[in-house]
Amino acid sequence: MKKTLFITPPFTQLNTPYPATAYLKGFLNTLGRKSYQADLGIDVILELFSSQGLKKLFSDLDASDIELSDNSFRIYSLKDDYISTIDPVIRFLKNINPTLAHSICDRSYLPEASRFQQLEDMDWAFGTMGIHDKARHLATLYLEDLGDLIQEAVDPHFGFSRYAERLGRSATSFDEMEQALEMPDTLLSDTLKKVLEQKIQKYAPDIVCISVPFPGNLYGGFKCGQYLKAHYPEIKIVMGGGFANTELRSLKEPRVFNYIDFVCLDDGEAPLLSLLEYLDGERSLSMLKRVYSLVDGEVIYHNGAKEKDVPQRDTGTPDYSDLPLHDYLSVIEIVNPMHRLWSDGRWNKLTLAHGCYWGKCSFCDISLDYIRRYEPMTAALLCDRIEEIIAQTQQNGFHFVDEAAPPALLRDLALEIIRRKITVVWWTNIRFEKNFTPDLCLLLKASGCIAISGGLEVASDRLLERMKKGVTVAQVARVADAFTQAGIMVHAYLMYGFPTQTAHETIDALEMVRQLFQVGIVQSGFWHRFAMTAHSPVGLYPEEFDVMRLGPNTGKFANNDLEHQDPLGADHDRFAEGLRKSLFNYMHGVCLDFPLSRWFDFKVPTTSVSPKYIERSISEPADSNVRPNAIVTWLGSVPELSVFEEQRGKKVLEVGELVFFNKKKEWAVETNVPVGEWLVEILPDLLISNPEPYSLEQLKNDFETAGLGSFEAFSKSATWVQLRESGMLVL
Repeated sequence: MKKTLFITPPFTQLNTPYPATAYLKGFLNTLGRKSYQADLGIDVILELFSSQGLKKLFSDLDASDIELSDNSFRIYSLKDDYISTIDPVIRFLKNINPTLAHSICDRSYLPEASRFQQLEDMDWAFGTMGIHDKARHLATLYLEDLGDLIQEAVDPHFGFSRYAERLGRSATSFDEMEQALEMPDTLLSDTLKKVLEQKIQKYAPDIVCISVPFPGNLYGGFKCGQYLKAHYPEIKIVMGGGFANTELRSLKEPRVFNYIDFVCLDDGEAPLLSLLEYLDGERSLSMLKRVYSLVDGEVIYHNGAKEKDVPQRDTGTPDYSDLPLHDYLSVIEIVNPMHRLWSDGRWNKLTLAHGCYWGKCSFCDISLDYIRRYEPMTAALLCDRIEEIIAQTQQNGFHFVDEAAPPALLRDLALEIIRRKITVVWWTNIRFEKNFTPDLCLLLKASGCIAISGGLEVASDRLLERMKKGVTVAQVARVADAFTQAGIMVHAYLMYGFPTQTAHETIDALEMVRQLFQVGIVQSGFWHRFAMTAHSPVGLYPEEFDVMRLGPNTGKFANNDLEHQDPLGADHDRFAEGLRKSLFNYMHGVCLDFPLSRWFDFKVPTTSVSPKYIERSISEPADSNVRPNAIVTWLGSVPELSVFEEQRGKKVLEVGELVFFNKKKEWAVETNVPVGEWLVEILPDLLISNPEPYSLEQLKNDFETAGLGSFEAFSKSATWVQLRESGMLVL
């Protein structure tokens, strides 16, 4: 049986592997097929950023006649310091050498170049951080200084989370990519080939599958294919991943197949299985599933397979074996709380549901399968996979990588996590929809949720409606408040430049964002410039959004990003720097009282948003309509009931006192004795550990059947209010 090697070419993340290869390896495990995987990005980084790697780098510079900038010459002049410090720093960033933090923080150990000049502006932002966090940020700047030298003097395509990204972005023609691939090798591409050769020698694969999630992996992917074609022509080379799925759907360029043999689209399981069967001689070329190949010099799309895509329940548990999980680097690049999660710590990646349950946003590629086809999994199966991955990786951190995690599935998953007593720390992407109630947010927190990110986008109700986002700014504020009150960090994706957005709306959006940070219900954010893509409703039907598509013309190679003109909108690019600068300050709780005009070096309209808009939105009463099928669950402990007598005026009354214990304190609730006795009897059935859900309707019937009066009246009592505040959730 043929052996498969999955590779992720440079570069994605330093702190954790991109999950595509682990997903596909997990799938092949279910078929009993032998496969291996490698993250060439982390392997190349560890080769380059080592004492031997830097010796080679500086030796090459010694032998060259490159004229260095002042900054690069400073690094070159300090080469002995870099060579002697690099191995301990890398061990520190792997969390192997924690005591080095003290030497790094005293600012006498690491050589410093231009990246450290930022510290004059940013040092205050790290004032409350622990010594290890400060040291990791300083060590990150140290690596970035070396990265600047590599980019200037060795390989202009280098970047820590991307490689030659510009060549893969909007590349309708293959000319520039081909030209770059045929250029003489650099230290970086030589290192990539060396690492790839090691993997080929170790695993001896028959098939190499190159996963290309982003434009910044494309050049590295082709470079791997080029090496394999030259040295191992018998190995079949397959390319797939997010880049192919969005950019190569109209592929006609035959030169691509000088470097690879096949291109797969969309979910990789079914296309890969059809390819393996073809290579085993068990099916014809025409019966492949969503695969491009070269036939008689012409690019042909094969999609004759009768099989449907593999259901999510049958794809298997992602398998992270073969990956050097303890060699990834936890870096702190920038002082953005959500971006820090991306770069700091090891996260197991897992998808809760295929596609997006909303699937309507007009800026999104909703015509493509990875968003259009919604297919959730069950909470039980997800927890099975979580437990398997924890056992395999010994890591409890999870990033659920959904387009937008469905609230109902998150509820069921959280309940299952808590019932199984699994320790998980997790974060995910959501829509700010009303089903994320305060009670659901408390449940998610109890299950291990630490952060969510969601799209506020343009922060304008008119434009939110136009982009079919399905939310309002006021609703976003209420949901963000619910997450924040539960102790979950909120990151807002922000967008400017959506078709027809005016200067006035841009300033109003900034005011909305200012207020969200001012009242403390959003802790992190990032402004994105609207991009028109070929597979979104805006790209497919630009006239419906009052924009004009300008190009580029559909080429033979990649086609996705579109140029457009927005005749009814503002000059959006003028606002970029002011939006970025204001948000940076808001995230750190400063300059919130600045007039908005101060962020721009040109005249801007005055905001028409009330200064109390967000505050009023979150103070509006919550929707009191509870779903008929709502369940009730109790996060607390089973109480002890004490009965004592209390004199009230001339009467002596029996009072029940329920005493509860939680992880931090002991607390009590007073009530009348019959209600106290009923609660002692009913609370064990409501415990979250109970696998049988208890409906609110059932609870109401139990209360009234016990002869305790109206449940509606009880739900307004001090006893019920105290229980609700202490962990009685209605979901």
